[in-house]
Amino acid sequence: MARIFISGSSDGLGLMAAQLLVEQGHDVVIHARTDARAQQAKIALPAAQAVVIGDLSSIATIQVVAEQANKFGRFNAIIHNVGIGYREPHRVETEDGLSQIFAVNVLAPYLLTALIDRPDRLIYLSSGMHSSGDTSLDDLQWTHRRWNGSQAYADTKLHDVLLAFAVARRWPGVLSNALEPGWVPTKMGGPDAPDDLALGHVTQAWLAGSEDAAARVTGGYLYHQKQRRVSATIMRFDLQDRLLQICRDLTGVEIC
Repeated sequence: MARIFISGSSDGLGLMAAQLLVEQGHDVVIHARTDARAQQAKIALPAAQAVVIGDLSSIATIQVVAEQANKFGRFNAIIHNVGIGYREPHRVETEDGLSQIFAVNVLAPYLLTALIDRPDRLIYLSSGMHSSGDTSLDDLQWTHRRWNGSQAYADTKLHDVLLAFAVARRWPGVLSNALEPGWVPTKMGGPDAPDDLALGHVTQAWLAGSEDAAARVTGGYLYHQKQRRVSATIMRFDLQDRLLQICRDLTGVEIC
């Protein structure tokens, strides 16, 4: 039995993964953005060990969420499920002056990775749209480019893969992987998404809790429990390290 933390798990794929892991006998700590969403999550999954609460668009609140999570002791696995989509018609700025989509989709996983006691396994949710992400890593806050929500989202999903691979390289004792759940009909994916919702949460739960040899990999990118290739550009250490440097400069916190 493992202890597992899942960010962004009050509904959608995060809650579905939590439900599956609880059914498998694991202790699961879930996360909600607000008190109201935490109450809804408790009703949906009363068997969860606990719910931590905090808005992951703020650097200060991300740190508070990490502090709450650490009170439960070391986790065997952490699923970085938190994310927002690309339907905003304009750039939304956080209280830290950052692009909200970057803060939630990239900076939150980065800071939670750095601040929560190091687990055995880390899982980062990406998307097939990562292949359209801008590998220049220029203007990540969209202060100079004309806003394009779809491109901003694709960029952050590229960053999540870079983060997973960078951590896999720096922390060889931790199994760190990225995955795409498919374009599934969640609140974020929309009702017309063509992929099977019943499969959207399976891979992350499997990577977090399974002892199958195929699940005990690191530095991988997976889709429906199968490894997929990524572009050679994503494998560049200098690109991975540059993203870590950007996040360190923004937060003052380093992944060593």
